[in-house]
Amino acid sequence: MKKSYVCDMTKGNEVKLLLQFALPMLVGNIFQQFYNMADSIIVGKFVGSNALGAVGSVSSLNFLFFSLCIGLGSGIGILISQYFGAGQDDYVKKIVANAIYITVGAGLVMSLCGVFLADPILKLMNTPQVNFADAKTYMQIVCGGTLVVAGYNTISAMLRALGDSTTPLIFLVVACGINIGLDFLFVLGFDMGVAGAAWATVIAQVLAMVGSIWYGVKKNPYLRLKRQHMEPDKTIVKKSFQIGLPIAAQNALIAISCVALQSVVNYYGAVAMAAYTATNRVEQLVQQPFGSLGTAVSTFAGQNAGAGKYDRVSQGCKKSVYIVLIFSLLMIGVMFLFSNQIVHLFVNEPEVIEIGAKGLRITSLMYFGLGLIYVMRGMLNGVGDAAFAMVNGITEVIGRVGFALILMQIPAIGLWGIWYTNGLTWMLTGLVNVIRVKQGRWKNKAIVNK
Repeated sequence: MKKSYVCDMTKGNEVKLLLQFALPMLVGNIFQQFYNMADSIIVGKFVGSNALGAVGSVSSLNFLFFSLCIGLGSGIGILISQYFGAGQDDYVKKIVANAIYITVGAGLVMSLCGVFLADPILKLMNTPQVNFADAKTYMQIVCGGTLVVAGYNTISAMLRALGDSTTPLIFLVVACGINIGLDFLFVLGFDMGVAGAAWATVIAQVLAMVGSIWYGVKKNPYLRLKRQHMEPDKTIVKKSFQIGLPIAAQNALIAISCVALQSVVNYYGAVAMAAYTATNRVEQLVQQPFGSLGTAVSTFAGQNAGAGKYDRVSQGCKKSVYIVLIFSLLMIGVMFLFSNQIVHLFVNEPEVIEIGAKGLRITSLMYFGLGLIYVMRGMLNGVGDAAFAMVNGITEVIGRVGFALILMQIPAIGLWGIWYTNGLTWMLTGLVNVIRVKQGRWKNKAIVNK
């Protein structure tokens, strides 16, 4: 089969392959974060800090609703990467076909939940009355578009599993530009407030999804299906859920832990909410190199596990940790030198800027733990050790809830416990992942061999 628009990662220099794969993803992810930041900057600057706090209070809920779709997309991608590495091309096409049924079903369910459960969930989170109406509007629109998120994440996971990280980038960059333009049009031109920012995001996601599907089908031979590939296959569906559900559960548990921490932030009032939202947006950008590298490691590990090359998997993971260390040290310097200016991009209020800047300096000291999570988790997921993803999720819940309960009772820490909680949770979860990798049990987890 013609191998254009795919990349075989089972041979060649590990670092070169990982960086070639990760860099287009990084560019795409940064653009994606820019248009998320554009929502926040435009809302914070032109609607107000209360509206910014409302948008931020929904971020972890958005991730919770997206988690099932993201997890299933990841499971599908891991299956494809392993069977591609094993050279079973026809079976790869069957996985692609069955992924359509899984994605549409899961996406519809989560979209409906996002619309109809917004009110009770936000009340359960103790969302302040001053933020409630905007938070509900933003959640219903963005979470109502979960089907679109599911579609884009699944097509992206498929293409990346085959070694193509460029196609999703092309349409994401275009969508980012459109999103920012629509932000200005809806929020400033039409005075739609947070609803305008939410609709701009959903429309941009639709364009990214449609473009990736159209171009992927046109250029990638693995996405051009025949009738025999379209028959529902219980084994594929079972394997997709076998890998994807633990990852989805992990993401859901992480989101729940973030929701729990957001509830603590809400307790400190609108100023703390605005500062925390600003720092979250910055850290989402900082995480993109880690996330891109982690996805590259996952694809690399999946293809090589499918080919039985476990020593190569280990080497790729080890070299990725060195990259994480270098970037983490660089970010500490950036945050200590420029944190005030960075937070000022989002808000004008001096009190919010001061709190957010100190929060960034605190968490920057623990970015290495965050990077370890992405690399180790990517490797473990890629080889099929997806059941361990549940342990990751549970660890983050224990960390965020446990550290928050302890640190916020200490008068000398108080409010700053919010940011210490995130950082310490990263370090704890990173350590748990390192232990799992060192144990070596992942070497017999490849789905393709079962």
